[in-house]
Amino acid sequence: MSDLPPGWEKKTSRSTGKDYYLNIYTKESQWERPTAAAGQKSDKVICSHLLVKHRESRRPQNYKGDQITRTKDEALELLKGYREQIVKDKSTFSTLAMEHSDCSSAKNGGDLGAFGPGQMQKPFEEASFALQVGELSEPVFTDSGIHIILRTG
Repeated sequence: MSDLPPGWEKKTSRSTGKDYYLNIYTKESQWERPTAAAGQKSDKVICSHLLVKHRESRRPQNYKGDQITRTKDEALELLKGYREQIVKDKSTFSTLAMEHSDCSSAKNGGDLGAFGPGQMQKPFEEASFALQVGELSEPVFTDSGIHIILRTG
């Protein structure tokens, strides 16, 4: 059993007898042992997010229709607290998103599914594509509010 990151296979070159590593998604190979999960040849990412809106948000209502009156600073403090709970393993991303996200994706633990370039607001897109699979973002500010993003694929 290999201790390689997900998405990689160890192979042996028929011509040199030397080991190399194959990305099972892209079929690209490399000589260096991979240290991170294999990237998939796709222009899409899969992410979950937890959105905290504030009264300056584009639509200052949550998906349930409740009016949002908190300030941007209050929203940021709430989000930082949620992020800390996740990082310190006091709660899961999914649980906090279901309980506290102002987006309708809360019903799915914040899961947004797959999306590609141009489908999300620019700051959200840039942050999502910069994350490695399994990585959690710092707070990201968009017209919708403030997010933390977890890249899941």
